[in-house]
Amino acid sequence: MKIEHTAIYFQDLEGAKQFFETYFNATANDLYHNEKTGFRSYFLSFDEGARLEIMNKEVLDDLPKPLNRTGLAHVTFALGSKEAVDELTDRLKNDGYEIISGPRTTGDGYYESCVLGFENNQIEITV
Repeated sequence: MKIEHTAIYFQDLEGAKQFFETYFNATANDLYHNEKTGFRSYFLSFDEGARLEIMNKEVLDDLPKPLNRTGLAHVTFALGSKEAVDELTDRLKNDGYEIISGPRTTGDGYYESCVLGFENNQIEITV
């Protein structure tokens, strides 16, 4: 068994697509649009692993996303090396995204950083 994909709603679907293409080398499929419901989505594929579905509807509640809450906490991308984690963390920081921790080695042995990515969704970057 494997996780096939995870899905996240965004207010700005095209902006979210551009974020993941720019920083995580995502490849998007063609836009799916259900004109009856107003639902739109892209499936984003990466070099390996599960896909990410990014979605939008005409009417969405945009609730606050405090870090300490129930529900989806973060999406993690493994980059393959500490150097890649450091480089992407610096790039995101220089482009105005808030780094909320790291890069660092955690108590359970992960080398990681955490960033508030597009629309303040937490993304973890690890080796």
